[in-house]
Amino acid sequence: MGTPTRQRGYTLQAVHLVKQYGEGPTSVTAVAGVELGFSRGEFTAVMGPSGSGKSTLMHLLAGLDTPTSGRVVVEGRDLSQLTDKELTVLRRERIGFVFQAFNLLPTLTAEQNILLPLKLSGRRPDQAFFAEVVRSLRLGDRLGHRPGELSGGQQQRVAVARALLTRPAVVFADEPTGALDVSTGRELLERLRVACVELGQTIVMVTHDPVAATYADRVVLMSDGVLHGTIDHPTTQEVLTAMTRAEG
Repeated sequence: MGTPTRQRGYTLQAVHLVKQYGEGPTSVTAVAGVELGFSRGEFTAVMGPSGSGKSTLMHLLAGLDTPTSGRVVVEGRDLSQLTDKELTVLRRERIGFVFQAFNLLPTLTAEQNILLPLKLSGRRPDQAFFAEVVRSLRLGDRLGHRPGELSGGQQQRVAVARALLTRPAVVFADEPTGALDVSTGRELLERLRVACVELGQTIVMVTHDPVAATYADRVVLMSDGVLHGTIDHPTTQEVLTAMTRAEG
């Protein structure tokens, strides 16, 4: 899977990351030389105005898109040095995804949906860890239910459990509360914090919600493809002020 290139002990690292679409005078630079590191057990929110490059950055970090230049390093492995097969395996086993769309299979129970990635990769679940994830997400009495029998918040928690169960190096959450009501969204964010604190997960969340961002350890601000600052232990007012400045 390529040669390890560990730097500063980060679980995930962007090194001089650039993504450009098109060529010549009509080209658009969506990500412009981003340098960023993510440590184990750290919850980071990425924020910025529409078109700031935050979603493109997440896709690059997750190995879903290829940078024009620069590198993405996951657990010491440079993604650009991996074959397509190696990258597929790394995404399946070391990266988790939580999206607005829950992407649950309607004919499977909650438990079967959670276990599906392990089943597809031919791996047996660690029963103790499965029990811990289910407990932390409060899904114990819902494992036999199909998605249609679950509330939106419960479906989203099943999706989070599925993302966590493979013990990925990083979990990417793309506007995970966007399809949820306020109360359910806050509950989900609390569960993600539990995943960081109790399970040691590294979480990268793209969000436009200043309140959601306060659940993170830090907020990374983007504008026009570049980083424009970091807020540690963010408050809602700090995020609102920074976002207003970025959009101005």
